[in-house]
Amino acid sequence: RGSAVNQDGASNGLTAPNGPAQQRVIRQALANARLTPADVDAVEAHGTGTTLGDPIEAQALLATYGQNRETPLWLGSIKSNIGHTQAAAGVAGIIKMVQAMRHGLLPKTLHVDAPSRHVDWEAGAVSLLTEPVSWPELGEDRPRRSAVSSFGISGTNAHVILEAVAPAEVEPAVADGPIPWVLSGRTERALRDQAARLAEHLAEHPELDAVRVGHALANARTHFSHRATVIGHSREELLDRVSALAAGQATGNLVSGVATGEGKIAFLLTGQGSQQAGMGSDLYRTQPVFAEALDEVCAVLDPHLERPLKDVMFTDADALNDTRYTQPAIFAFQIALHRLLAHHGITADYYAGHSLGEITATHLAGILTLEDAARLVTTRAALMATLPPDGAMTAVTITEEELQPYLTPEVSVAAVNSPTSLVISGRKDAVQALTATLAEAGRKTRPLKVQHGFHSPQMEPVAGLLAEALDGFDYRPPSIPVVCNLTGRLADGDDLRTAAYWTRHLLQPVRFADTLATLSGLGVTTFLELGPDATLTPLASGRHGQAIPTRTHRKPEATTFVTALAQLHTHGRAVTWRFPTTH
Repeated sequence: RGSAVNQDGASNGLTAPNGPAQQRVIRQALANARLTPADVDAVEAHGTGTTLGDPIEAQALLATYGQNRETPLWLGSIKSNIGHTQAAAGVAGIIKMVQAMRHGLLPKTLHVDAPSRHVDWEAGAVSLLTEPVSWPELGEDRPRRSAVSSFGISGTNAHVILEAVAPAEVEPAVADGPIPWVLSGRTERALRDQAARLAEHLAEHPELDAVRVGHALANARTHFSHRATVIGHSREELLDRVSALAAGQATGNLVSGVATGEGKIAFLLTGQGSQQAGMGSDLYRTQPVFAEALDEVCAVLDPHLERPLKDVMFTDADALNDTRYTQPAIFAFQIALHRLLAHHGITADYYAGHSLGEITATHLAGILTLEDAARLVTTRAALMATLPPDGAMTAVTITEEELQPYLTPEVSVAAVNSPTSLVISGRKDAVQALTATLAEAGRKTRPLKVQHGFHSPQMEPVAGLLAEALDGFDYRPPSIPVVCNLTGRLADGDDLRTAAYWTRHLLQPVRFADTLATLSGLGVTTFLELGPDATLTPLASGRHGQAIPTRTHRKPEATTFVTALAQLHTHGRAVTWRFPTTH
């Protein structure tokens, strides 16, 4: 409510207090607060327990607060509880009086055998807190008020007057999606103990809503190395999971581990085939940042399409599988997801895309503007869709060397996803025949749901047209490095930055196994997949480090996204946790 500070000036010693200066600082603080001494109920004294300082301070209080009042001023000092805290003495006194006003109770001052005989206690109405004293509300026009004194050995005097504020009527914050509760400890046992204390505290305080609890846990506490995050949609659901964590029991939607924070992070951008019906609709509904970004990207893509892209993504599964819409939809989803990750403080050290995903990576790295990247995606997809639907692709478990004797002029390697996971592509009848041959030879095969032979000579009829359409693009140096699809190495020279590159990109295989090996060699230990489904995560798992999907068809997408944040946090990545407000 008010404060003041002054300086003793010369006195009879470095630490000797000055009574008149203390009276002046009290009167200055009261004037600053526009109050009279009788308006203050209690004072937290500097009170060091010395025979010199305490009588001087008490006389100053008696001469100011002790005059012209009907009820005595209550006087105490936290130093009786914790000793002298040096530079933090005044802060400790403020904490004590704020808590006293909050709880309506003035605590007892310890070790008071009898009031000091060096003080004339009859000179004013001041009483020591020899016992705890109830501090009732005094009415709307008379809130609880207290003052705190703190004096420096340099002769500086400070006085602060505090006034209680009635608690505001707070509506529970409501989240339209999953809520994370983040806990940690120095050891596994400490983590479980923290969960137990949280469960006990919430049982005693049913008024605490799930969102505010989540915000406090994530943003107002130290995060130790042993970490756990429980995820749920309601207070009750989250509390059940916290109780299970405390008891060491298994529970759903729990992420736990030990943070290391070592290594770099790469964003992996998926390609065609990862699309899912309704992709983005849940995040669009629950995450305003995602929704804003998706609207922005669709506004750039829609002029190149016959139908609004967002409608296709959310409501038309058949149209979503049409190449003309599949590729723009994945591109738009990835950019919106990237924006949402940045909103939570997650950024990449490297980008790598798989086929179509490399176009997204090129834009995110700053090589292509959004407008040029949108034109590349939509033109490429439209040209591919003009080809006869007589192509096919099959995933095969085999090494590239073992596959060579089986290849024909009509079938080529479209992707090397791992040393033993390849994709073949080409004319439909030739691919089907080779698939049957490989299956008879004991190889595991899985036909892909496509109508064209991507990354094969089947794309040659449209390669020249694509090169013409890309004439005049404004290619820029990357702001974040990209590992190239076609070489599996860091992009260099003309990689990603010429029409000729994107023509080769249509025809040549994706060297994703080499891409992962390069990223590992660059110190990447976390691979975060941005796409509608977890198609690259299995390829990056295991020897390459930690692989995390941000969306999967097996879980609601908002839950998967929060789980991804929890996994990043648990392993030591710095996450900026965001929570909805009450509005």
